[in-house]
Amino acid sequence: MTAILYLASAVAFIVGLKRLGAPRTARSGNRIAALGMLAAIVITLVTGGIVNWGVVLAGLVVGSVVGAWAAVRVQMTAMPQMVAIFNGLGGAASALVAATEVVGADLPALPVETVVTILLSILIGSITFTGSFVAFGKLQGLVPGRPLTFPGQRFVNAVLTVVLVGFAIWAGVASNEAGYWVVASISLLIGVMAVVPIGGADMPVVISLLNSFSGLAAAAAGFVIESNPLIIGGALVGAAGLILTVQMTEAMNRSLANVLFAGFGTEGATSAATMSDKPVKRATAEDAAISLGYADSIMIVPGYGLAVAQAQHAVRKLADALEERGANVHYAIHPVAGRMPGHMNVLLAEADVPYEQLLDLEQADPQFPQTDVVLILGANDVVNTSARDEPGSPIYGMPIFNVDRAGTVIVVKRSLSPGFAGIDNPLFYEDNTLMFFADAKEALEQTTAALRSI
Repeated sequence: MTAILYLASAVAFIVGLKRLGAPRTARSGNRIAALGMLAAIVITLVTGGIVNWGVVLAGLVVGSVVGAWAAVRVQMTAMPQMVAIFNGLGGAASALVAATEVVGADLPALPVETVVTILLSILIGSITFTGSFVAFGKLQGLVPGRPLTFPGQRFVNAVLTVVLVGFAIWAGVASNEAGYWVVASISLLIGVMAVVPIGGADMPVVISLLNSFSGLAAAAAGFVIESNPLIIGGALVGAAGLILTVQMTEAMNRSLANVLFAGFGTEGATSAATMSDKPVKRATAEDAAISLGYADSIMIVPGYGLAVAQAQHAVRKLADALEERGANVHYAIHPVAGRMPGHMNVLLAEADVPYEQLLDLEQADPQFPQTDVVLILGANDVVNTSARDEPGSPIYGMPIFNVDRAGTVIVVKRSLSPGFAGIDNPLFYEDNTLMFFADAKEALEQTTAALRSI
């Protein structure tokens, strides 16, 4: 019966993950997967021979309180940081599960496959733990977002990796407990060393990759303690995270190796002072309202600036006002918009934007030549025409929205500062571009008010 119930939990994981693939079914998918996890935990607690129920209940209370607080208080702008913390704690938990086997087992008597999975869980889990918290620090501004490098850094990382593999082999072959702790220590250091040289522009990819690592560490821990639900759940997370990582690198037309080792964001940066010297066409709320009010087709391109301003409800109100005037409104969602995959989708779902209006890159881009007005809200790199026109640009070849092919482009930004990639955007200086310098929420509210008066 236990095996059957575990199988049912695994099925719930798979069904939930499948339903997470579409905005309309994502919420129910999340509930189904959570129910499967709850069932797996209850089954384990009932049948697992728990030694100390007080510790279990204390963990349940503390975890529930922290989780509920985070769910209510953490803003959507900080969701990537929250995911980074989840990844790190997941990796640490898997490493600790494997570590308990090292402490409590007769190491020479362990089968080879158990030794290998213990080492993998400790190694991957430790790298995920420190790497995720470095990513958190970069996103939160506690660590500089630019790549932090020093001469010979790649050589040092290569040496650390070789030493790590050597100690892992020694710990397994010699059944030496100290070797396991050395492996854990070097892995923690590698997690830091691997992420600090990666620029803030690539943190979404890093978070996705570390999410995959946390799943792999959990699957390895599942083999250590012979837990089928942990193996299946970890494998699903690992595979899903890896697929998402590949999709994101493809969306940026870059390889994973380039993301991890290129130090992206260090070259081509243009200061805000230099850019402010270039001529741009400034717009007011009334200018934006006139352009939008007489347009038949409108495409809204949301970016991180929309999330920072918490302007999702304001953009929905503006879209409603435009639709009342007979306009056709859609939203163009780039795969790497925001700071994590799906950031814009979730943000707009909070404002109950109809799912049918959300278009991905392949759906939206062909429509721009027939679009009267494009309204860009805080997006930068995903509409940067240098990715298309300048072979020397660091983002050259990255698929973008070709918004400059629309009739009019209205860019809402606080200033001419560059995006995550740290490079200037030629779009801002095009003849058909209007720059509306303001907080996204204030700009949208002012434009909506102006629209109702014309």
